[in-house]
Amino acid sequence: MASGSDRNPIIIGGLPSQVPDFDPEETQEWLDSLDAAVDQRGRERARYLMLRLIERAREKRVAVPEMRSTDYVNTIATKDEPFFPGNEEIERKVLNATRWNAAVMVSRAQRPGIGVGGHIATFASSASLYDVGFNHFFRGKDEGDGGDQVFFQGHASPGIYARAYLLDRLTEEQLDGFRQEKSKYPNGLSSYPHPRSMPDFWEFPTVSMGLGPLGAIFQARMNRYMEAREIADTSKSHVWAFLGDGEMDEPESLGQLSIAAREGLDNLTFVVNCNLQRLDGPVRGNGKIIQELESQFRGAGWNVIKLVWDRTWDPLLAQDRDGILVNKLNITPDGQFQTYATETGAYIRQHFFGDDHRLRAMVEHMTDDQVLHLGRGGHDHKKIFAAFSAAKAHKGQPTVILAQTVKGWTLGPNFEGRNATHQMKKLTVADLKHFRDRLHLPISDKQLEDGLPPYYHPGRDSEEIQYMHDRRKGLGGYVPTRLVRAKPLALPDDKTYASVKKGSGQQSIATTMAFVRLLKDLMRDKEIGRRFVLIAPDEYRTFGMDSFFPSAKIYNPLGQQYEAVDRDLLLAYKESPTGQMLHDGISEAGCTASLIAAGSAYATHGEPLIPVYVFYSMFGFQRTGDQFWQMADQLARGFVLGATAGRTTLTGEGLQHADGHSQLLASTNPGCVAYDPAYGYEIAHIVQDGLRRMYGPDAEDVFYYLTVYNEPIQHPAEPENVDVEGILKGLHRIGEGTSGSIPAQILASGVAVPWAIEAQRILAEEWNVKADVWSATSWNELRREAVEVERHNLLHPEEEQRVPYVTQRLSAVQGPFVAVSDWMRSVPDQISRWVPGTYQSLGADGFGFADTRGAARRFFHIDAQSIVVAVLTELAREGKVDRSVLKQAIDRYQLLDVAAADPGAAGGDA
Repeated sequence: MASGSDRNPIIIGGLPSQVPDFDPEETQEWLDSLDAAVDQRGRERARYLMLRLIERAREKRVAVPEMRSTDYVNTIATKDEPFFPGNEEIERKVLNATRWNAAVMVSRAQRPGIGVGGHIATFASSASLYDVGFNHFFRGKDEGDGGDQVFFQGHASPGIYARAYLLDRLTEEQLDGFRQEKSKYPNGLSSYPHPRSMPDFWEFPTVSMGLGPLGAIFQARMNRYMEAREIADTSKSHVWAFLGDGEMDEPESLGQLSIAAREGLDNLTFVVNCNLQRLDGPVRGNGKIIQELESQFRGAGWNVIKLVWDRTWDPLLAQDRDGILVNKLNITPDGQFQTYATETGAYIRQHFFGDDHRLRAMVEHMTDDQVLHLGRGGHDHKKIFAAFSAAKAHKGQPTVILAQTVKGWTLGPNFEGRNATHQMKKLTVADLKHFRDRLHLPISDKQLEDGLPPYYHPGRDSEEIQYMHDRRKGLGGYVPTRLVRAKPLALPDDKTYASVKKGSGQQSIATTMAFVRLLKDLMRDKEIGRRFVLIAPDEYRTFGMDSFFPSAKIYNPLGQQYEAVDRDLLLAYKESPTGQMLHDGISEAGCTASLIAAGSAYATHGEPLIPVYVFYSMFGFQRTGDQFWQMADQLARGFVLGATAGRTTLTGEGLQHADGHSQLLASTNPGCVAYDPAYGYEIAHIVQDGLRRMYGPDAEDVFYYLTVYNEPIQHPAEPENVDVEGILKGLHRIGEGTSGSIPAQILASGVAVPWAIEAQRILAEEWNVKADVWSATSWNELRREAVEVERHNLLHPEEEQRVPYVTQRLSAVQGPFVAVSDWMRSVPDQISRWVPGTYQSLGADGFGFADTRGAARRFFHIDAQSIVVAVLTELAREGKVDRSVLKQAIDRYQLLDVAAADPGAAGGDA
């Protein structure tokens, strides 16, 4: 026995060694017993005894540290498995038909002249997992609620289509339209779960790997949030996320596990299909991905259920008195198990069981074929049912089921477990015959040899199909189904927007604050106020939104179980189980997932929510742009605020905080309506129109992105003859030149509008130029409308040719035209094609840096004096001023000297 001095005096595996020993003699007796067990019965027996002691300690509520991983066997013992209520024979027939149709659909999509691809191996491995879910767990929406929310693994979509075909939800023509959405319209099927492509079928887009698990966590949380705030009864809804073990390498897959555990989301189950393969090879060839994931999920506070082996292993494990079989399972790496999936029974007997006489004895009564068919747990309906039942019954924690499968299962030796199986899309005639025989389907050789392989349907009146319909009726309807039950909201009248339209008077405020003031008025509205969901990544105070803390409060299902350090202040930090504000910590990914879940609640639960997500503009589209595509694909609605926008408004922070491109990134998203307003009254009209478009009678599947700034300016009151149409379409004139004789036009957006107005004054007073100033509230929308006009004209040459809005408005004035913004030039350059005259843009191209606002704007040559020189340059090009004035102006304003610029208002902080 090791002496005290030999023991490591630090904490090992969570066991504290510095706790005082008040009864050393009793302690020594326990240690001696353990030593005796090791010496007399061996380490495996001693290990077993220790595990049983830990189990009993937990039963007695003794606080024993959690183990990071357990043996490589099923978590649920055979004796603890519940009764399986289904008809396994019928379910096997159903699953065989589904497997066949999924594979044939992809194979037929590879027919000559089409060749659109597809994946069959993923569903082949996970088919049983889905089948048990469909037959026994996934709740539909027929009871009037949102049912369950199921995030299907993207590459498994062929299997979901194949099952829908058997249920007469899809036709054979639609299966043949797989991945041919336009050419086979209206029978085309999207490649993966895309709600925008199939808005009555799919609910959640998942094939951008990592976003499925992230979205599922925040969907489960949103369900709890809606219930806590009494917006919808989501108590029966369970969120299921089907994921791949290779997908778990994505940071988004594991990055938010802690919030699910922290908030006790027992309405959430991850099902990780551990077929041990990525797209090109093993996930952990030299390791064990199930053990690794178990450690990660356990460490994050999740309940872990391992579903490793099917029932054929039960007799072997039951006779493993020495633990030699468990030890062999523990030490065999995944790469070797992948090889076993492709080898013969004789090979497995020799290489897995052959190196120990006790292992050889376990299988000596078995044939090689029986050894070969020692299977994986993810293919056993009864084992899967037990795992799913345990997950649903578990309380207080989210659950992950780690199910081992074989990629390409049942597809034949050319597919099963092969490294290339993910990319294999077409079955040969020989493959099809083997596959048919494996599934016991009544399809003749002639049917497989002549032309395309046929789909299989046992008949609408068959026992199998009636069983499927009965199971779905018992569970509340068909899944997946996207159903929009939400009614239009009663929106506020113009009075709600009146205070913001009055301007700021003598006070200087940033557009961020103008929006916050408007939001406060909207949240007071009796009809829609409670439907606003405020979201920010630990930056509410930065954006002046701490004023909401006392009234709206921060959502926390546990409430506030401490005395806040600022409790005596007026704007104290306030948490509540019914809070309206989601404070997701320093995680833009988490916030965007909350945004998507809230923005699609109108469809998921039939209750519209109005999310308002505010973030540092640099860390929005740039950091989580993939999620904004997910948002558009999921048809989510809401407001996204890129605060502290622009490349020169937050210059004290430096390069990584300087956003000069998010508007350009937003322009690439067809579901995003993006604006760059300058004044409060513009914000009022944009928000009012956004609420109408997203939540009114003819609701559109778009979301709004507004960039707002932290630079205080005086906001004018709304003009009496305000051009509302121009504000919404993207361009309206805010100031006609009043003096000077040489005409010019300055187009500016956002924080650049005051620079343009100052340039207008200088041009009139010093250069005899009469410049009009236009506020370009949306360069993106101007371009989008112009592109649509050109598309129409291209296809309808016989009709009167339409004119883009920007061209219409600017044709009535005389150029040249100079555009300026705090964005890179590519943003205003979007409209250059349709500007009727000489056009130049100024912008903040390049990296940002830390300096004063004035110095930064002089460096990028977007300040008022640079605008003046740009206008004069274009006038000289047109021959309206002498070119000699250009050098005079550059020297007068010292444009080549950054230090000569007025530093302007402070811009170091938000």
